[in-house]
Amino acid sequence: MSTVRGSEWHARTLRAWHLAVLRYAVTLDNADRLAVLRIAREIDGLDTRQDGARDFTYFQRTSADLCAAILHPDEHSSTVLRQYLARIDDDRLKRVFAAAIDMAPSTISPTVKPVRRGNELWKGLASRGGH
Repeated sequence: MSTVRGSEWHARTLRAWHLAVLRYAVTLDNADRLAVLRIAREIDGLDTRQDGARDFTYFQRTSADLCAAILHPDEHSSTVLRQYLARIDDDRLKRVFAAAIDMAPSTISPTVKPVRRGNELWKGLASRGGH
Protein backbone atom coordinates (compact mmCIF):
# COMPACT_ATOMS: atom_id res chain seq x y z
CA MET A 1 0.00 0.00 0.00
CA SER A 2 1.53 3.32 -1.02
CA THR A 3 1.80 6.26 1.37
CA VAL A 4 -0.94 8.19 -0.44
CA ARG A 5 -3.31 5.24 -0.38
CA GLY A 6 -2.40 4.58 3.24
CA SER A 7 -3.10 8.16 4.30
CA GLU A 8 -6.38 8.20 2.35
CA TRP A 9 -7.41 4.95 4.03
CA HIS A 10 -6.46 6.35 7.42
CA ALA A 11 -8.43 9.57 6.81
CA ARG A 12 -11.52 7.60 5.69
CA THR A 13 -11.27 5.24 8.65
CA LEU A 14 -10.84 8.11 11.10
CA ARG A 15 -13.89 9.84 9.62
CA ALA A 16 -15.85 6.58 9.87
CA TRP A 17 -14.87 6.42 13.55
CA HIS A 18 -16.07 9.99 14.15
CA LEU A 19 -19.35 9.25 12.38
CA ALA A 20 -19.79 6.02 14.34
CA VAL A 21 -19.33 7.96 17.60
CA LEU A 22 -21.91 10.47 16.37
CA ARG A 23 -24.34 7.70 15.46
CA TYR A 24 -23.96 6.16 18.92
CA ALA A 25 -24.58 9.57 20.51
CA VAL A 26 -27.85 9.81 18.58
CA THR A 27 -29.13 6.24 18.97
CA LEU A 28 -27.50 4.98 22.19
CA ASP A 29 -27.91 1.55 20.62
CA ASN A 30 -25.50 -1.19 21.74
CA ALA A 31 -24.93 -2.23 18.11
CA ASP A 32 -23.70 1.30 17.34
CA ARG A 33 -21.43 1.22 20.40
CA LEU A 34 -19.95 -2.06 19.17
CA ALA A 35 -19.39 -0.48 15.74
CA VAL A 36 -17.42 2.36 17.38
CA LEU A 37 -15.28 -0.15 19.25
CA ARG A 38 -14.75 -2.29 16.13
CA ILE A 39 -13.48 0.68 14.12
CA ALA A 40 -11.28 1.76 17.04
CA ARG A 41 -9.76 -1.72 17.22
CA GLU A 42 -9.13 -1.59 13.46
CA ILE A 43 -7.33 1.76 13.73
CA ASP A 44 -5.28 0.62 16.73
CA GLY A 45 -4.47 -2.61 14.92
CA LEU A 46 -2.32 -0.74 12.43
CA ASP A 47 0.43 -0.69 15.04
CA THR A 48 1.16 -4.29 15.98
CA ARG A 49 4.44 -5.71 17.16
CA GLN A 50 6.11 -8.64 15.45
CA ASP A 51 4.71 -11.04 18.07
CA GLY A 52 1.18 -9.85 17.25
CA ALA A 53 0.66 -7.92 20.49
CA ARG A 54 -0.79 -4.44 20.33
CA ASP A 55 0.91 -1.61 22.15
CA PHE A 56 -1.27 1.17 20.76
CA THR A 57 -4.78 1.24 22.20
CA TYR A 58 -5.56 4.96 22.08
CA PHE A 59 -8.71 4.68 19.96
CA GLN A 60 -10.08 1.74 21.94
CA ARG A 61 -9.58 3.54 25.26
CA THR A 62 -10.93 6.81 23.89
CA SER A 63 -13.94 5.06 22.37
CA ALA A 64 -14.77 3.30 25.63
CA ASP A 65 -14.47 6.61 27.52
CA LEU A 66 -16.61 8.45 24.95
CA CYS A 67 -19.33 5.81 24.90
CA ALA A 68 -19.47 5.77 28.71
CA ALA A 69 -19.57 9.59 28.82
CA ILE A 70 -22.40 9.67 26.28
CA LEU A 71 -24.41 6.99 28.06
CA HIS A 72 -23.94 8.31 31.63
CA PRO A 73 -23.54 12.10 31.51
CA ASP A 74 -21.98 13.68 34.61
CA GLU A 75 -19.30 16.26 35.35
CA HIS A 76 -16.40 13.98 34.40
CA SER A 77 -18.11 12.91 31.18
CA SER A 78 -18.65 16.55 30.27
CA THR A 79 -14.88 17.04 30.38
CA VAL A 80 -14.28 13.95 28.25
CA LEU A 81 -16.82 15.14 25.66
CA ARG A 82 -15.42 18.69 25.59
CA GLN A 83 -11.92 17.33 24.99
CA TYR A 84 -13.21 15.13 22.17
CA LEU A 85 -15.04 18.06 20.60
CA ALA A 86 -11.87 20.15 20.73
CA ARG A 87 -10.04 17.46 18.73
CA ILE A 88 -12.58 17.29 15.90
CA ASP A 89 -11.25 19.23 12.90
CA ASP A 90 -14.45 19.28 10.85
CA ASP A 91 -16.63 22.19 12.04
CA ARG A 92 -19.85 20.66 10.73
CA LEU A 93 -19.19 17.38 12.49
CA LYS A 94 -18.28 19.28 15.65
CA ARG A 95 -21.56 21.24 15.61
CA VAL A 96 -23.68 18.17 14.90
CA PHE A 97 -21.99 16.16 17.63
CA ALA A 98 -22.42 19.02 20.11
CA ALA A 99 -26.12 19.12 19.27
CA ALA A 100 -26.42 15.33 19.60
CA ILE A 101 -24.98 15.37 23.12
CA ASP A 102 -26.92 18.54 23.98
CA MET A 103 -23.82 20.62 24.62
CA ALA A 104 -24.24 24.33 24.04
CA PRO A 105 -22.03 25.69 21.25
CA SER A 106 -20.69 28.38 23.60
CA THR A 107 -18.99 25.69 25.69
CA ILE A 108 -17.05 24.47 22.67
CA SER A 109 -13.74 26.27 22.39
CA PRO A 110 -13.14 27.76 18.95
CA THR A 111 -10.47 26.07 16.87
CA VAL A 112 -9.33 29.36 15.34
CA LYS A 113 -8.65 32.55 17.22
CA PRO A 114 -10.66 35.55 16.02
CA VAL A 115 -8.80 37.93 13.72
CA ARG A 116 -7.86 41.17 15.43
CA ARG A 117 -8.56 44.23 13.37
CA GLY A 118 -6.38 47.22 13.99
CA ASN A 119 -3.32 49.11 12.96
CA GLU A 120 -0.94 46.26 13.63
CA LEU A 121 -0.36 45.34 10.00
CA TRP A 122 2.99 47.11 9.87
CA LYS A 123 3.98 46.46 13.48
CA GLY A 124 7.55 45.24 13.78
CA LEU A 125 8.64 46.36 10.30
CA ALA A 126 11.42 48.89 9.92
CA SER A 127 10.36 52.24 8.48
CA ARG A 128 11.54 53.13 4.99
CA GLY A 129 12.95 56.44 6.15
CA GLY A 130 11.90 58.80 3.37
CA HIS A 131 11.35 56.46 0.42
